[in-house]
Amino acid sequence: MKNHWVEYITGIITVKATGKGLERFLNKLLKNDISVWNIKKHGPHAVTFQISLKKIHRLRHVVRSSGIKIEFQRKAGAPFLYKRMWKNSGFVIGVFLFLGLVLTLSNMVWGIEIKGANPATEYQIRKQLDKMDIKIGKSQFFAKELDKIQAELTNNIDAITWIGVELKGTTYHFQVVEKNEPEKKEEVGPQNLVATKKATIVTDFVESGTKQYTINEVVRKGQLLVAGTIGKEDHTKSVSAKGKIWGEVWYTTEVTVPLETTFQVFNGEEKQKFYMKLGKWDIPVWGFGKIEYKQYEKEENETNVKFFKWELPIKIVDKTYREKEIVKRGYSEKEAVKKGKEDARKDILKRIGEDGKIKEEKILQRDIKNGKVKLNIAFTTIENIAKAQPLIQGDTE
Repeated sequence: MKNHWVEYITGIITVKATGKGLERFLNKLLKNDISVWNIKKHGPHAVTFQISLKKIHRLRHVVRSSGIKIEFQRKAGAPFLYKRMWKNSGFVIGVFLFLGLVLTLSNMVWGIEIKGANPATEYQIRKQLDKMDIKIGKSQFFAKELDKIQAELTNNIDAITWIGVELKGTTYHFQVVEKNEPEKKEEVGPQNLVATKKATIVTDFVESGTKQYTINEVVRKGQLLVAGTIGKEDHTKSVSAKGKIWGEVWYTTEVTVPLETTFQVFNGEEKQKFYMKLGKWDIPVWGFGKIEYKQYEKEENETNVKFFKWELPIKIVDKTYREKEIVKRGYSEKEAVKKGKEDARKDILKRIGEDGKIKEEKILQRDIKNGKVKLNIAFTTIENIAKAQPLIQGDTE
């Protein structure tokens, strides 16, 4: 049977024809290139058939000279459906507006619950959420992902140790663990303090244990500094040696700085595109056109669409394209030397810890070759060189 779905788009009419000579009438329609289908006979002088809406004017022309009477019984297809919808446009628009309103309200933030925080910490959390634009009445489509919200709150609020973030329906739930428990001191058994590196001892602060060195003495790595014993001769007692011993330590470090470097930076230009994701298909909703940036970084976020409490198999995808630029930075020899010294200093400070400090620095060698400045720098630091070493049974015997 021929598929007439194309005619359905243009419109189909069911026609009843009555009179004598129906077969001759139908043949005449075919000769005039008027297609008919679904022909049904209703007695000797009546027949029904379907015809395309666009052929009606030609049908009327054939009927005038045939002696046949026609009656239009039923109308189907897109044009008539459109007319019926237009007649009931108020109802149709109302339905779509209602569904749109429900979808919009189902994907907004209507609650923020915070548990486990005292009033002061809760105030800080809500203030930070306001900065992140997570408020009552805001759309969830533009909110950050849960793990990013969690990371930002943890990093920006010192009063919390951990915070759990969960989105249930239209409500954000936050479970807070505050830094309100005093730190438990770790129980330490008998131990010695030994040197972590070669150094000249300049000062100390020993809480417990017996010193095994003198000020200005040069000690080697692994040498015993403070024994975890107290008492004399046969009356000794094992203790946990504690304290800090600061020594003068020497480092030699090598650093290379290019006189010209190339790197990428964001220039502030960005473009957003929104898609409705149905399975594997992304349907553009907002932000059409090609990305004209030569170099860019793409950030993509997906948000599930809800209808009341149910999640629909639809996602709103937010894609942000940020333009990058290639920037060339050049140094003079003097600037390169300054940059090299800063980099070397930062590296040394990481190695000597918070208690350490740089006493002196000196450039031993400076070379310029192949567009690079190479520096060999000597540092003298003051740092804590003591570390704990468990006291093994038999060490005091």
